[in-house]
Amino acid sequence: MSARSIMSAKLLIIIATGEKEKAKTGMMYARNAIKHRWLEDVKVVFFGPSERLVAEDEDMAKRAQEIAKLSECVACKHISDTESLSGNLSKLGIKIEYVGPIISNLIEDGYIPMVW
Repeated sequence: MSARSIMSAKLLIIIATGEKEKAKTGMMYARNAIKHRWLEDVKVVFFGPSERLVAEDEDMAKRAQEIAKLSECVACKHISDTESLSGNLSKLGIKIEYVGPIISNLIEDGYIPMVW
């Protein structure tokens, strides 16, 4: 029996960095993992500095919008509301919700967190 058949193939990708190149790499992996179904399920959360990056950088906004078209994405409501980013993020198709419980529940459900 392979390790793959024993372990969960569910991934939680948390894009938290405000550094464009790091965020771009995480978003590229997220898009491809979802698009090509490399894993059973992939969830994407934008958290912290990445929210401003996605809301204010046109290139990153396009990348986030592409991911949101492939799968549901969520951004932290507390941060996006506090920094007046919720409108811009919502226009990209990103759901705005409190992500603490979402992240915790996904980890409890066997999702492996990968933070960029």
